[in-house]
Amino acid sequence: MNSIIKKAALALGMVAFAQLGHAAGDASAGQAKAAVCAACHGADGNSPAPTFPKIAGLGEKYLLKQMHDIKDGTRKVPEMTGMLDNLSDQDMADVAAYFNAQNMQLSGSEAFSVMLNSGDNVDGLALGRKVFRAGNSTTNVPACMGCHSPTGQGNAPAGYPRLSGQYAEYVEKQLRAFREGTRANDGDTRVMRSVAKQLSDAEIKAVANYVAGLTE
Repeated sequence: MNSIIKKAALALGMVAFAQLGHAAGDASAGQAKAAVCAACHGADGNSPAPTFPKIAGLGEKYLLKQMHDIKDGTRKVPEMTGMLDNLSDQDMADVAAYFNAQNMQLSGSEAFSVMLNSGDNVDGLALGRKVFRAGNSTTNVPACMGCHSPTGQGNAPAGYPRLSGQYAEYVEKQLRAFREGTRANDGDTRVMRSVAKQLSDAEIKAVANYVAGLTE
C-alpha cells in the first residue's frame, strides 16, 4: 500500500515537471483546430457514444500528454492513427485548452449486482463507491480518490484526469488495458498498472459504473 502511494506521489511530481516544457494552450485558437476531433468526441468534447471517451473538462495537461503519447506511438489508439500527424505542439496545446474549457455531461450510474470472485452477488454501485473512496486493503488497492479527488474531478496540476461523468464502458476498458499492460503510458512509476493489476473484474466494472455518475 505504502509503495503504491509513494509511486503516486512521485508520479505527481514527474507529470508536473514533464509538462513544464509544453507550450501554453489558447482555448480560443483551439476551437477551430478541434474540428477534426468533433466527429468522434463531439464538438464540445462530449462524445455521443461510449465507443469514444468524453474529453470535455478532462484536464488540460492530461489531454496534452495523451495527444503527444498517441502521436509518438507511446499510447496505441488505432482509431486515432494519423489524426494528429498534421498538428504542431502549439496546435495540440490549443486543442487541449479548448476541450478542457468545456463542461463534461454526466453519463450516469446504474443500479446493478455484480459477482465477486467468491461467487457472492453484491450491490455493484456500493462496491464501486467503496473501491473509489477506500480502495481494498486486502489486495493493496489504494482509494481512487487519492489521485482523482473525492469528487472525481481529477488533479489538473498533476495531470490526473477527471473521471466523474465519463462513460462507464470507457473507464472499464482503460482499467482492463492497464491491468493487461496493453496501455502503458502511465510512466516509469507504473501507477495505474500497479493499481489495476490488483483489481478484480467485479471491482473494475463497479468502480467504472460508480464514477460515471459521481457528482460529490
